[in-house]
Amino acid sequence: MPDVHGVLIIARNGDRTEFYQDPYTYEPSYTESTPLGAVESHQLGCYLRSTYLSPSSPSHIQGIHADLVQNDQVVVHAKAGGEGTAIFDSAIAVLQGLFPPNSNNVIDLANGTKVVTPLGGYQYIPVEMAPSGVDRALEPWTECPAFEQHVKSVYASEGFKETGKSAGHFFGVVRDYVFGRPTTFENAWNIYDFMNSQLTHNQTYAYRLPPTLIEQAHGYADYHENAIFSDKEMGGIGNIAGRTILHTILHTLQRITFDEDPLRLLLLETSYQPFISLFHMMEMVNEHPELAAIPNHASALAFELLRGPPPELREFLRIKFKNGTNEDFQTYPIFGHKGDIAVTEFLYRLENFAISNQKQWESACGVHSGYFGITSAADNTNTLLAATFSAFLLLAMFALSWFKRRQSTYVPVREVVGHFNLHCALLTYGYGL
Repeated sequence: MPDVHGVLIIARNGDRTEFYQDPYTYEPSYTESTPLGAVESHQLGCYLRSTYLSPSSPSHIQGIHADLVQNDQVVVHAKAGGEGTAIFDSAIAVLQGLFPPNSNNVIDLANGTKVVTPLGGYQYIPVEMAPSGVDRALEPWTECPAFEQHVKSVYASEGFKETGKSAGHFFGVVRDYVFGRPTTFENAWNIYDFMNSQLTHNQTYAYRLPPTLIEQAHGYADYHENAIFSDKEMGGIGNIAGRTILHTILHTLQRITFDEDPLRLLLLETSYQPFISLFHMMEMVNEHPELAAIPNHASALAFELLRGPPPELREFLRIKFKNGTNEDFQTYPIFGHKGDIAVTEFLYRLENFAISNQKQWESACGVHSGYFGITSAADNTNTLLAATFSAFLLLAMFALSWFKRRQSTYVPVREVVGHFNLHCALLTYGYGL
């Protein structure tokens, strides 16, 4: 068994309140984590600790400090947009399981006093979050015109229409249990999420919901989200959730393979969308079609970096997935391999499809960045009209100034220049219109 040199974990958040997403733009609503979600994520953290931090585990990460965290060995990034609040809470709960309070988390002061951190030695681990709205690595599908067009194309496809037609009876029956929400196939995600949230938290609803309806809702939501967050082409816009997170995956693997870098564990706490895209991009669904679905809360996808004993010095990658808290890690082949894949091959197959920066994201989404901010191609006409109108006003201002000079024997130059500068400033900040 080769040594585990480092691990990258992509984890889905735990349970939270109902979460609405616009069926066409995927703009998110607000949601909050629940005590159940915190417990689920904490269980995941405990499981990861026993798997990767316990010296008796065959998957123990070599050289990692397991009891008192060494922050240069561990990096944590939590998604900020969409379900950001619940995802951040889930990241904290996972870390509480990974690195529980330790009474040795203490400092000796100059006066001889020993001070233990609160809560019996709680370990404070930094969690990186990008501001909401610019978290392109973990939520790249919002405000993306090309992705919105992809959604429309999925809805217009023959397969989607046929599946929606066959689901007509279900959407007729379920109307009495979603309280006015649109019962269309396009709204399948929101129907399932509402029903699942109510079934989990509302006992009256749970007593009233007929058998099999939640399973049917889950199945149609799986079909819906798998179609939206996948693509026939690896570099297609449907895979944007996987393509943006892929940059972090590749960069982390390169860091871990470099012996001088202390990084050993990276946790990416996020939502379900990247899982679906990555399962397709790594061809895991070819042999395991059950993965073409929404992963359960507190699921985890692990990238284990393995280093064999001499003379085999190459690094290999092993992919594992656990679907929620009720399953253990299972090893899955990728790209048709029956065993582990060389890291060099993994990088070669995927590096050209990774979206690594804002400019590449804009190119993929058909977004144009300029001095006045980011606008989509659909806004170009309005921008041109606004610029034309501003130019007309500017010419009118010059004509008025010329007329005043004709009517007056003396006009201070700085008055005209000042008026011109003020008008330009107003145009620059959007007030000239």
